[in-house]
Order: sequence, then C-alpha cells, then structure tokens
Amino acid sequence: MAILSVTSTSVAVNPLKQSQAVGATLAFLGLKGMMPLLHGSQGCTALAKTVLVQHFRQTIPLSTTAMTEVATILGGEERVEQAILTLVEKSKPEIIGLCTTGLVETRGDDMERFIKEIRHRHPELDYLPIALVSTPDFKGTLQDGFASAIESIVREIPQICSKQKACPTQITILASSAFTPGDIHEIKEIVTSFGLVPIVVPDLSGVLDSHIEDSSGVMAANGTTLSQLRSISSSAFTLALGESMRGAAQILEKRFNIPYEMFGELTGLIAVDKFLQALADISGVSVPDKYRHQRRQLQHVMLENHFYFGCKRVAVALEPDLLWSTVDFLRSLGVQIHAAVTTTRSPVLEKLPIPSVTIGDLEDFEQLAVGSDLLISNSHAVAIAQRLKIPLYRQGIPIFDRLDRNHLTKVGYRGTIQFLFDIGNLFLEQEAKINIVCG
Repeated sequence: MAILSVTSTSVAVNPLKQSQAVGATLAFLGLKGMMPLLHGSQGCTALAKTVLVQHFRQTIPLSTTAMTEVATILGGEERVEQAILTLVEKSKPEIIGLCTTGLVETRGDDMERFIKEIRHRHPELDYLPIALVSTPDFKGTLQDGFASAIESIVREIPQICSKQKACPTQITILASSAFTPGDIHEIKEIVTSFGLVPIVVPDLSGVLDSHIEDSSGVMAANGTTLSQLRSISSSAFTLALGESMRGAAQILEKRFNIPYEMFGELTGLIAVDKFLQALADISGVSVPDKYRHQRRQLQHVMLENHFYFGCKRVAVALEPDLLWSTVDFLRSLGVQIHAAVTTTRSPVLEKLPIPSVTIGDLEDFEQLAVGSDLLISNSHAVAIAQRLKIPLYRQGIPIFDRLDRNHLTKVGYRGTIQFLFDIGNLFLEQEAKINIVCG
C-alpha cells in the first residue's frame, strides 16, 4: 500500500498535468462526425488545440464560442447558441461535444439551462445529440476531463435511443486516456478474434487514419459512430479499461442492467491472461492458438532478459491510470520504483505496491528522481532527463519529439513484448555509456 502525499507548494513550477478540456477533446475525437466545441475565449481553445496538434501531428477539429470581455460580463448563452447554429449550418456534425473552460466556470454560466433554452427556441436541433461536460482548467486533469466526457456520452444514450434486445456477441469497451490509438487497434483485434463485436468508446484507433479517410479535417473522420452509440444499450457486457472508466460503466449498469468488469491494465503476462480469460468466458470461445503462441513468446522473452531489469531504479510521472499499469508491469520484471509522481487523486494510487506516490508536478519529479536509472514521463520531462543525465522513456500526453508514439502498442502479449524491449534497450544503452566512460 502506497502512502499518498500532496506537494505543499501553492504553484506548479513545472506542470505535469494537462487541463480537463484537453482530455475531453481527446475523448470526443474518438467519435465519428463529432465536433468538439469549447465554451470560452479563443485562447482557451488554442491551448487545448496546440497540445493535441503537437501530440498527433495532424489537424484537430475544434471550435470555440470565442467569448470576449463584453460577452463574459453579459453572459455567454448567445455565443453558445450562435456557435451551435453555425456548426450545424457549415459543418453538419452528427454530434457536438460541448466543453466549458475556466473562464465560464468562474463566471458561473448555467450550461444545462442554456442547452434547454436553445433547444426550445430551435426545435430543428432535436435530432442533434449535444454531450455537455464541465471541464474547468483550474481543477482536475486530462484524465478527469476524458472520463467526464465519456460519462456525458453514456448519459446521453437514454435520450437518443430506447432499450433494445440484448445482443449476446456485442460488448461495450470503455477505454481510458491511458491507451494510445495503437493500443485501441490491438484491443479491437483481440476482442474480434473471440467472435465478439466490440463497440469502443471512444475509438481513438481511427485518429491514425484521419487523413486517409478525410482530408478536410472539419470533423472527426473516424471513430465510434452515432448508430453504435445508440446500440450500446443492447450490449451483453461492458469492459471498463482503466479505473477512471468505472463511473461510465456504472451508468450503463444502472440504466440498462449491463454487467461490467474492470481491468486496470492490459500490459504484462498476468494482466493479459485475465483479459483473455474474461473474453473466453463471455464468448464461450477458447483462447485462439495465436495468443497461446504469443504468450509462450512473452514467457521466453521475460525469462531470457530478466537480468537486464532486476534491481533497476525507475522514476515515473504519469496520469493515475497509466501510472498504475506502468508500475504494475515494471514490478513484474523486478524493477524498483524509485519515485512515482502523478497529477490527481484516484482510488488506485493507495493500492500501488510501492512505498509512496506524490501528487505534484515535474519539479517534484526532478527532485525525487535523482539516482534513478530511467525516467518515464511525457516530452516535457526531456529537460529533466538532460539535467540529471538519465535516459527518458516517453509515455503519456503530449509526446511531440518522437514520430511513433501514437502507433506504439503496449497492450496484449505482443505489446508487452515491445514495451519490454523498448525499456530494456534503454538500460543497455545506459550501461554501454557507463562502460565507455569507465573504460
């Protein structure tokens, strides 16, 4: 059990976390025909868009209500109405994701009333789902905003569909912000190999194909479709991937009596074993031979390379869900977690099998990471790695100085093998540098 500590400083000197608006926008990008709309100033929207454009290295569809000083004082309802009507006229979205920002949250705009009155004045918008999510910049993190967006989406389902006859082969997969587009693609492939039909919310695997499918960049070109969202009520089971998805899974259970199971990680031998066994139980299909073969490969790789990992000290700074899965896997290799820093509170933190976890920023991370053999964090930790002369493995958001991070797969047996090799190679490079200096 980890002891949870919170940094005592009143400011973030070197921020680790991203705003909730970034997380909610990221979640909305996994819905086809979606247009994220941020209610706030143009600067609030530009900040979120910059982070995602740097990370994905492609056009990100995002709109704003462009609040001015006068609009902020008088109220933003007119701006929200104008933005929605403009989007419907020019972009024709299938669904709108409406996010608040720190500006309007501080002012106290009653967003639910805004939406009700706009729909009352414009009955032609009755067909259009609007997922409203509160994402103030001054509290919460990317993971919180992502989870809130998914909960808002599943709450909209009772308003846009009726309970259908259960489909025994259809399952809903709620994937947290800890999973890359490459991870989602691998998860879908694994699930379909059991004869199941997965509806992934959000399906970020399509982000990799946006320019192939649609060069306009006006809306999300791929992802979970509106018809799939409407059919979630007929799913036989829900798989919640990441602790932050528990709330959304509970909403589906309460509304449609759909049972769910939580999986905190899909990286590592035991974690993947549990996931495949759950799929076998749900489908009634035995684990395919290709995964049995991949499992033997992973066992072999872990056995042959365990001496590169034993007693290595690693410092990790990630969002809670990603921190949990990373720490769990590293410990299975015999790695010591020298320091762990995260962005926000989560039920999983105190369950971590390490001495302590700090809720803080990258300044705390730099102080705690001294003496480590490896750092794991996003690209903002590059300067820290250079100052401490410790190699950095990039995880999380944003990653803007590498080309392959969105395609990176760390789930399943194959993903675990790749993750193991990536970490092991960094240890080997560091040892080679030390030998050269000593020699």
